[in-house]
Amino acid sequence: MKPFTIHNIETAPEDSKALLEDIQSKSGMIANLQGIMAEAPGLLAGYQTLHALALQSSFTDEEVTVIWQTFNVEHACHYCVPAHTMIAQMMKIDPAITEALRTRSTLPTEKLQVLHETALLMSQKRGNLTDEDVEKFYAVGYENRQLLEIVLILSQKVISNYVNHLAETPLDPPFVPFAWEK
Repeated sequence: MKPFTIHNIETAPEDSKALLEDIQSKSGMIANLQGIMAEAPGLLAGYQTLHALALQSSFTDEEVTVIWQTFNVEHACHYCVPAHTMIAQMMKIDPAITEALRTRSTLPTEKLQVLHETALLMSQKRGNLTDEDVEKFYAVGYENRQLLEIVLILSQKVISNYVNHLAETPLDPPFVPFAWEK
């Protein structure tokens, strides 16, 4: 396989330059994942849009973290698990939640545990949840909106997790302390 280029603003395809400039100005860095995605401007734009929509969903930061890490761990993403561990820390998510997700241990509340299990089933069953799966989700207070927003976040994570598998994306220095292996 040809190696993937980790682009910066100067080396990126023209249609990705403004996207990378925006990322740089908002976060202070262009992550290796985003540099790789810049090769396909539509992919980078789609990923950035899905990320913003995940943060605007009806889920709390804690719940979004549960969904992100559920998919990252399920897909064995060597890059996204550490990245989202750092993001969770920045979002002030309880470290016990992050550790439980990284090790597939039980989460501290029933609602978060059911959210995790539902997201996991959504991935494993390719969206073919049973009535029992969905009723369990509803029983802890979620609705159809949240079920659909899991699909939104799964879409985001398929993009990043699969790109990282293809490109064997190296960890950015800030993520190294949170390195993870399945």
